[in-house]
Amino acid sequence: MYIRIERGVSTPISRQIAEQIRAQCLAGLLEAGQCLPSVRQLAKELVVNVNTVVRVYERLAAEGLVEMRHGEGTFVLQPSAAKDLAAGLKQQREQFSRDFQAVVRRGLLLGLNVPELRRMLTATASDAKSQISKENRSEKSS
Repeated sequence: MYIRIERGVSTPISRQIAEQIRAQCLAGLLEAGQCLPSVRQLAKELVVNVNTVVRVYERLAAEGLVEMRHGEGTFVLQPSAAKDLAAGLKQQREQFSRDFQAVVRRGLLLGLNVPELRRMLTATASDAKSQISKENRSEKSS
């Protein structure tokens, strides 16, 4: 599971984590029945407070995306229906679009031009794709 925290932005860390886990669940990158990292493990990896991860897992459990089993861990649940999956994915994509527009606007305000932004997007997308592919291979070999 890959989660990237952007510090120094207006979006709270807990929301960043929740949105990324939610998106991975809805996109099928996290499969039903898969065990998420323990609260302590994820907090350590992301360098955040344990309570932040607890709140995220509790929020996702309230949404029906994960199930917290005392003493066992937190597991991804089967989506209730394809309709819910599509609606959730649509919502995540709309949020991504708003976030992306804000990033582009911020770049323009900082004096970056369109070709520079395009190069940055291409490089970042390539890096992210490689990272996701690498993580998927390591998870499957575990």
